[in-house]
Amino acid sequence: MKGVIIAAGYGTRFLPVTKTVPKELLPVGTRPSIAFIVEEFLASGIDEIIIVSSRRKKSLEDYFDREVELEEVTLLVEGEVL
Repeated sequence: MKGVIIAAGYGTRFLPVTKTVPKELLPVGTRPSIAFIVEEFLASGIDEIIIVSSRRKKSLEDYFDREVELEEVTLLVEGEVL
């Protein structure tokens, strides 16, 4: 199943905060608001998520981007592999 999140727009009602942080990445507690939406989609069985965004929201794209090099780091503590 597919789900669509509309994340375009400037977030003018949240100015001046949204001049530097997209409204979708504004924190709710300790996590960005869009993380809660994605989590609900996944819990509902939606496995393909399309996020409609504007070209000015590179940080939103970066939030969902993966760094394979960082994910494959093995942590060593006192001689034990974790």
